[in-house]
Amino acid sequence: MKLTIIGGGIAGLSAAYYATKNIPNAQITLIESSEYWGGKITTNRVTFDEVPELSRGDGQFIIEGGPDTFLATKPWGVALCKELGLGERLHGTNPDRKNTYVLSKGRLFPLPDGLAMMIPTNVSAILRSRLVSWFGKARMGLDFIQPKKAVNGDESLGAFVSRRLGREAYENLIEPLMSGIYAGDGDQLSLASTFPYLRDLEIKYGSLARGALQMRKQSNGKSVQGSRSAFLTPTTGLAEIVEKLVENLKSNDAELKLNTRALQITNYKLRYQVELEDGSTLESDSVILAAPAFVSGTLLASFDPALASDLGSIPYASTATVSLAYRQSDLTRELDGYGYVIPRREGRKALACTWTSTKFPHRVPDGYALIRVFVGRAGQDIPWNENDLLALAKEELNLTLGIIAEPILSRVFMWNKAMPQYNLGHPEKLKQIDSALEKYSGLALAGSGYRGIGIPDCIRSGEIAVEKIARELSRAN
Repeated sequence: MKLTIIGGGIAGLSAAYYATKNIPNAQITLIESSEYWGGKITTNRVTFDEVPELSRGDGQFIIEGGPDTFLATKPWGVALCKELGLGERLHGTNPDRKNTYVLSKGRLFPLPDGLAMMIPTNVSAILRSRLVSWFGKARMGLDFIQPKKAVNGDESLGAFVSRRLGREAYENLIEPLMSGIYAGDGDQLSLASTFPYLRDLEIKYGSLARGALQMRKQSNGKSVQGSRSAFLTPTTGLAEIVEKLVENLKSNDAELKLNTRALQITNYKLRYQVELEDGSTLESDSVILAAPAFVSGTLLASFDPALASDLGSIPYASTATVSLAYRQSDLTRELDGYGYVIPRREGRKALACTWTSTKFPHRVPDGYALIRVFVGRAGQDIPWNENDLLALAKEELNLTLGIIAEPILSRVFMWNKAMPQYNLGHPEKLKQIDSALEKYSGLALAGSGYRGIGIPDCIRSGEIAVEKIARELSRAN
């Protein structure tokens, strides 16, 4: 059985990996249009060769261009790492410096303790916080007594949280945390597609805070089995996962093709024809599209125009990350936490700032600090060249942290149309997409555009795509 997988990010690599395990005698071809595997997982390991003031024994800077961790509470990332022999190499975040800050009126204030599933549950911490006014705090308290509301259909995340906790709590606390995950506009994002458990808490407990407290009691502080942290990463960066997957696929005789762009997919005599940019064609029994939804839509435009239109209608936001390294002596304040998030209402061009050297001390040599500025959110235009993005990041660090020194090292990563936006109407789109796919045996989708944007979600999407094809093969036989 010939299987072609289009897209060499973590979803496509995972699909190929699970196909080697679950589809006997499959001839797997994985193609990727760029010159490297991993998609938005890209790790720079910078040693003394590139930073003259470092010595050979000083260690290295580990710089992530895309995601820097994965969520351990979703089991698929940890499970894959263990299968690949990376279980013992997983690091959690620094347990001794857990502070996270929110930028408010140009100053950093600690995020209140007691947030459970993004919902404030520690009343005394909220009362002490300077991020919400006394009026806003009183409005938050109404969550305990106001009745649950019958909502016909979906609701935006912004509307829902504002309805339960008030607009001020949404804009000052929830929106910046949400934006750090989705880079989205909460007044457009679908609650059902992003945080459906919030609606479940309202229905079951009549209050977000009461429900979050109850869920916290039920978990009893339990951490992920074998982990002390909710977020994990391999020792020398997430690229270790990609490198292990590529190594495994090669050992299982999968055909891996970089710099190979697909143009369209057609169907001929019950087989799929994948036409490539170089004029050649891959004939396949099955195809998994693990590219961004709009790319998959373009590939299917002549095959199924309606399906292609649905895929192309899923919007994406462009983002960038800028990592800068400094000598500790050049900093004007201690980096005593994981970093800070920036509410949309602040009007800053940056979205968040991660203090990487505090969050993961093993990623920098002693005596140095590594900071990452995240830029880009839905509805915001960002400069699209390295020099302007670097200047933007330096400006942010100067305004907020008072850093005036030049970095000894910088890396800029630009991600055009990188973050899928699960806006209102997204669940209905998925139903239409799923219905269309049912008509085609041997055709499946994977990736971040559908039911989860994190690394574990993408891994699971690749596994589910393989399961669909395996079931269809089993029925056919």
